Amino acid sequence: MGKKTGSKLDVEKIVREKAGGRLPERIVQELVEKLEEYRSKLDKKKIEEIVELTVREYESRLVDPGEPVGIVAAQSIGEPGTQMTLRTFHYAGVRELNVTLGLPRLIEIVDARKTPSTPMMEVYLDEKHRHDKEKAMEVAKKIEHTRIENVASEIIADLYTNSIRVVLDPEMLEDKGVTPQDVVNVIKKMNIGNVSLEDEYTILVELKEEGDLSYITRKKERITNAKLKGISGIKRAIIQTRQTENGEEYVIITDGSNLAQVLKVKGVDPTRTTTNNISEIENVLGIEAARQAIVNEIMNVLQNQGLDVDIRHVYLVADIMTHTGRVRQIGRHGVTGEKESVLARAAFEMTTKHLFDASVEGREDLLKGVTENVIVGQIVPVGTGMVDVYVDARGMMKNPPSGPGEGEA
Repeated sequence: MGKKTGSKLDVEKIVREKAGGRLPERIVQELVEKLEEYRSKLDKKKIEEIVELTVREYESRLVDPGEPVGIVAAQSIGEPGTQMTLRTFHYAGVRELNVTLGLPRLIEIVDARKTPSTPMMEVYLDEKHRHDKEKAMEVAKKIEHTRIENVASEIIADLYTNSIRVVLDPEMLEDKGVTPQDVVNVIKKMNIGNVSLEDEYTILVELKEEGDLSYITRKKERITNAKLKGISGIKRAIIQTRQTENGEEYVIITDGSNLAQVLKVKGVDPTRTTTNNISEIENVLGIEAARQAIVNEIMNVLQNQGLDVDIRHVYLVADIMTHTGRVRQIGRHGVTGEKESVLARAAFEMTTKHLFDASVEGREDLLKGVTENVIVGQIVPVGTGMVDVYVDARGMMKNPPSGPGEGEA
């Protein structure tokens, strides 16, 4: 009878002995956990075979020294990228709320745009709010930026009486969780005139200064855009149900993004709330979070298009964009434009300018990269081109090779 492998200690010992330090600790731990699930069906020999197969698969996926990973990544992302289309994903059938996907979104990400064309957030809620729709609605109302124009059916400027009349919409007031008195209080803080309620849903603003049409129009615009509640940048907040590891829960989808302020709202789960604005993530959570956001956003774009790209190529792009401690675009104002090689920069864009500036400043190109070596017709430092062979000529003269065929060209 062979030794039983029923205990975790036995399985872990077999895995570590067979792996022999050839696997990272994280993979060893995952392997032990998986083998523990099926330990009743496995003997020592089968466990050893599984470990050996895992080691073989792992080693076959390692990058060889000198492999042109940049070119492979560019090809692996660029070729599927030609199959992308301009797509707009609609949320919950709401016409006004959509998010750009496909090639335009991919370009936004690698260009490190400060603001995406369709900024949005997925706001997850804490344990107290995520399973109750009414409580989720309360959080949504706190987040959604509400202006007076959002709760008014009409705003009328009267030049003859030098006044502005705001007619409120009862349904919109209820929907936004605002009272007429809230609107009155906001207008009073503006200190532009005497504010009073004509009736339950009509507010009269008698301007304290007389002026022409442009003056009263400016005051009307100021009242129209005055903030009642919510967070700047969040135009709309829509509640959806999601199936997550916590079961079915309510999630708030926003049109617009303001990560720093949303994370401060009571009821929001800051550990899971996300935005598609990578610049905000960098400013609020740091460069490591921005790197992961770049990976997540690119993979989301590719998967939505049904394209299968190995995540390691995307990791390389994210690393190149963030390794300096800030998010840089892949372009002449970022990664490519900051290359040390003059010829590499000139080969990308603005050739004459780069060459002219370099000649005036007397710069030297050490020809260490791929692009510059292709330009001058030298062997590129990739693969076997990375290896330099040196011969000790004097030593060979003192001790010439002997034997048949040795020393011949």
